[in-house]
This record gives sequence, structure tokens and C-alpha cells, in this order.
Amino acid sequence: MSLGKLHVAVLMGGWSNERPVSLMSGEGVAQALESKGHRVTRIDMDRDVAQRLAEAKPDVVFNALHGCPGEDGTVQGMMDLMGLTYTHSGLATSVIAIDKELTKQALVPHGIPMPGGRIVQSEELYERDPLARPYVLKPVNEGSSVGVAIVTDTSNYGNPIRKDAKGPWQEFDHLLAEPFIRGKELTCAVLADKALMVTELKPKSGFYDFDAKYTDGMTEHVCPADLPDEITQACKDLALRAHRLLGCRGTSRTDFRWDDERGVEGLFVLETNTQPGMTPLSLVPEQAKHCGMDYPDLVEAIIAEALADAKAKGGAKP
Repeated sequence: MSLGKLHVAVLMGGWSNERPVSLMSGEGVAQALESKGHRVTRIDMDRDVAQRLAEAKPDVVFNALHGCPGEDGTVQGMMDLMGLTYTHSGLATSVIAIDKELTKQALVPHGIPMPGGRIVQSEELYERDPLARPYVLKPVNEGSSVGVAIVTDTSNYGNPIRKDAKGPWQEFDHLLAEPFIRGKELTCAVLADKALMVTELKPKSGFYDFDAKYTDGMTEHVCPADLPDEITQACKDLALRAHRLLGCRGTSRTDFRWDDERGVEGLFVLETNTQPGMTPLSLVPEQAKHCGMDYPDLVEAIIAEALADAKAKGGAKP
């Protein structure tokens, strides 16, 4: 669809752990839109965000927020009530996808392979391990690998974990414990209901945590990943199925671990991100570029789907 010249409010920042990443994503989006001739209002989200959006009266909002409350349905519900057209997934999808346990409940019954595990109270960890080591602990509703810890026999967390050991148990009351899956870190983006390609992520040290994601030079991106054809296709199929089952809109990115000693049986979905990063180091823009779509065109494609979806529903604005 032809976009014409739009007034776009780019919503960024906020107060989550991912604020710096959101500001980078938002500024990149804003500059891309301006390069295409669109009028842009930049909004660094604070508590008066509804008033600022109402005053701006944009044609569409580009949601460049990461983490809560921009990725968990809170902001989506506010914009629904205001009758605003906005990019990326809606309220229900955002509520489910930000919560790793709810995501499993939505995907696993449909045959999407995901690691087992359970929710644990952080206090339990000081008495006993919830799973056999090695295992992974992660917050239930954070993105960008915020607060992820891999507990091994050789980790310096103690056995059992010490209260004074630095880790997510000091910040979160409840954590998701999952078996650690050896092998490769893979990811696949979906844009406008099409899987793009698969990237392998090779952190220079440790694992693909928040710092590895957003610090230049800390992770090698192999794009496209050098994988057997059946694994590449399986990743694309699973990413698209997860996107559809969760009801994602615009773009999403599904992350995998693949135990390459087990073939396709060793491929597991970790999570689906409904608000993937749009920074210079982010994976969706990189995959889109390899598919022949430059960054400004990617931004416009995400907006185009939001506008088409609003039109199909009879228009978002009352």
C-alpha cells in the first residue's frame, strides 16, 4: 500500500531495564521516517504519555518501546482506549508473549517444541536446585535476556545458590527454571507474515545476554546461519507458526537453541519477541537487509501493516 506522507509519533524510552535500547531503536526509526519525508513526533514515554499522544494527534504510533509497560499490553491497552493506530502486536498478544510461562501454554499444545521447567520462588534456590545442573534461570516477563543466569556445577553462585551471589534471584521474587540446552543460539524474524531468515549468534564470551546483544563487537552474527537445510526450514516454520498462534502483528523474532547432536529433535523455541530491537546491532533490520529491504523500507513496511490492520477493523480512531 502507498503510505503517502504521514504524521508518526515514535514512542520510545520509558522506564524499563531496556530504556537505553528503546531510545536507540526509536531514534533510528524517527530518522528513517524523516528520510522518507514523514513528519515525526518523538515521545520519550513518561507518566503523561496519554496526554502527549492526544496532543500530537498522529496518524499512527510507531511503538519502539522494549520491556514493561511498553511490551506487556499496558501501553497497547491505553492506545486501544484512545482509538490510536499503532505498530506491532496488540493487547492480548503482548500480555501472553511477554510472559514466558503463558507463551508455553499457548504454543506447546500446538506442537511447538519448548524446554520444560517450572516457576520457582527465588527463596527456594537458597535451599536446593529446582532442576539438575546445568539449568537456566530467567525472569518470567522480561526481554533481551535481562536477568538470565546459567547455573552449572562450576558456576560461582554456590551449591545451593548463595543469597549474596549476584543474580536474578536478588531482583525477582519468581523465576522460570529451564534445563540448559547445549548447542547453537539461533533466531528468526517474521515480517508481514513471512519468515525472513535464520541468524546464528556467537557471543565472544559467556552467553547471549543483554550486554552481548547490545555491545558492539561482543557477538558475531552469522547471517544467514550455516545450518543444514532442514534446520533452517524448521526454524522458519516454527517462527511463523509461533507468530500466527500468538497473533503477532508487524514483526516478531523467535529465538531458538539447537542441540546439533540431536538433529531436528534438538531444536527448541525459547521465546517470541513482539517488540524486536531496531538498533544498529539489532537482528530484524539485519535480516531484512539480507532480504533486500533497507532500514527505512523496513520501518515503512511495519507501519503499512498497522494501517492495513486498522483499516480491516474499520479504523482505529473513533
